[in-house]
Amino acid sequence: MNLARLAACLLSLSLALPAQAEPLAKQLFGAKSTPSRQQPAAYGSYSKGCMAGAMQLPETGPTWQAMRLSRNRNWGNPVMISFIQDLSAFAARQPGWRGLYIGDISQPRGGPMVSGHASHQLGLDADIWMLPAARVDLSRQEREGLSSIDVTQNKEAYTNRNWSSAHHQILKAAASDPRVARIFVSAGIKLQMCNDERGDRSWLRKIRPWWKHNFHFHVRLACPRGMRGCVDQDPPPAGDGCDDAQKWVNDILNPPPPRKRDPNAPKPKPRREYVLADLPKQCAGVLRAD
Repeated sequence: MNLARLAACLLSLSLALPAQAEPLAKQLFGAKSTPSRQQPAAYGSYSKGCMAGAMQLPETGPTWQAMRLSRNRNWGNPVMISFIQDLSAFAARQPGWRGLYIGDISQPRGGPMVSGHASHQLGLDADIWMLPAARVDLSRQEREGLSSIDVTQNKEAYTNRNWSSAHHQILKAAASDPRVARIFVSAGIKLQMCNDERGDRSWLRKIRPWWKHNFHFHVRLACPRGMRGCVDQDPPPAGDGCDDAQKWVNDILNPPPPRKRDPNAPKPKPRREYVLADLPKQCAGVLRAD
């Protein structure tokens, strides 16, 4: 059975069965190998939604390459595809960079993924490798085997020798773009940027510390204008966020004592995985649209 028929069967089951017996939303969206034939739209939130009318980032462009093509996650809202092309052109002007290597954006119809991410569901998130793109003519096989580089040390508290002024300038250009809502990097990267910036610091507000963003940085775009079904994340707190980054680093180097758990407190319930009924109602139409 091909992926399209499998997806259709799963969708039929999800509409016919009671909620507790429904297939998981990640199975439904993961089975779709092509986008919906609809106007581009984002429905729901970054970690609970879907994407209509996705555009595919071409596997190779003049200043970028999509990596790990076997995952089929180089799909995004047209605004994201345009942003990647613009940022990669800027990156190609940095010493030693021919452009950018692009990791996961979204599945062809967004939605929950079978593995790897809680977000990336609207086509408005993208992972961009820290590895300078020295070549933009890598084969499909090379893109499966090549890895990015870690630009941190000491459990992500500091940057290492792989970090460069070019990384700073590329991240600054991304954060200065009005389409961008926030960018996630390891705490040590944010703190290094705070220490190095000597000009306008307002863009630093969008650079947010988060774990395991030392091999790539995660760009999140704001909901495009007019997409009423798209739910924006709350804006970052006021200020440049550098004090917060310093606190993250302090806690990495000197971890606070773990909280004592009340033995009488009920154990937290494991998070239930989403079924189609949990997502915005438009997502059923996105799955049906062929």
